Amino acid sequence: MNSVAKSLLKSVKSSRAAWLRSSSARSGKQRLGKLVLGIETSCDDTGAAVVDDAGTILGEALHCQKEVHLQAGGINPVVAQQLHRENIEQVVEEALRVSGISVRELAAIATTVKPGLALSLGVGLQYSLNLVNRYQKPFIPIHHMEAHALTIRLTHHVEFPFLVLLLSGGHCILAIAQGVSDFLLLGQTIDIAPGDMLDKVARRLSLRKHPECHSMAGGKAIEHLAQGGNWQQHTFRPPMQQYRNCDFSFSGLQNLVNRVIIQKEKEEGIQEGEILSCVKDIAAAVQHAVAVHII
Repeated sequence: MNSVAKSLLKSVKSSRAAWLRSSSARSGKQRLGKLVLGIETSCDDTGAAVVDDAGTILGEALHCQKEVHLQAGGINPVVAQQLHRENIEQVVEEALRVSGISVRELAAIATTVKPGLALSLGVGLQYSLNLVNRYQKPFIPIHHMEAHALTIRLTHHVEFPFLVLLLSGGHCILAIAQGVSDFLLLGQTIDIAPGDMLDKVARRLSLRKHPECHSMAGGKAIEHLAQGGNWQQHTFRPPMQQYRNCDFSFSGLQNLVNRVIIQKEKEEGIQEGEILSCVKDIAAAVQHAVAVHII
């Protein structure tokens, strides 16, 4: 993390405390309560939104990098960083325009600071720092997995504590949400995340070459093909059955799948990069094994 980001994060606790104590320093529109600009650049999408203290989204904007990274078969951090740099200003301006709110009317600026791709996170953090310094606004650092866990409270009346399962390309977490920024971690992946594993299996199966999946990301391609497959044709033993805890593991399962793929390629007399005739059955078996392990 660069020195600018470090200097900003040193004041995080005092800024958050100031935000919690402060009343809105805006002129007019008091009926809206406190307004926060949220900025998200943790991975491959640039997002921004203006939200009031009742959880109402007043305006939002998103720039998706999916098509760019799809061509490369995965997210390239340097490319993602450059695309964030090129699009963050217009994304934030669009969110503000749709909301009808100016930066001066905001009570605070909230930005994802972890976890995620360091290069991508740095773009959002630096842009936020500029706004914070220019308009003298409190800064709220966001742990985006905690944010995912709390999102349900924007749309439903859910009281603390509640159990939450977070699954993605980078995470697999089981926790109890006891309050805002108060989580009891029950378990997490000890190696790779399920989404990462499914993407790697999809690449090994060369699903980009499959006529039904050429425009799909890896996990989505696995899910699509699994619908037409029979998972019972290939059984994979669920990981970590001997452990009595809530942790997860997917790298060993990936190795088992790779061995089956290699064996099937030999049986069918094809090279790596060609599509197996049993690809739908393998996709179904992989998805089943992942689901059973999580359950």
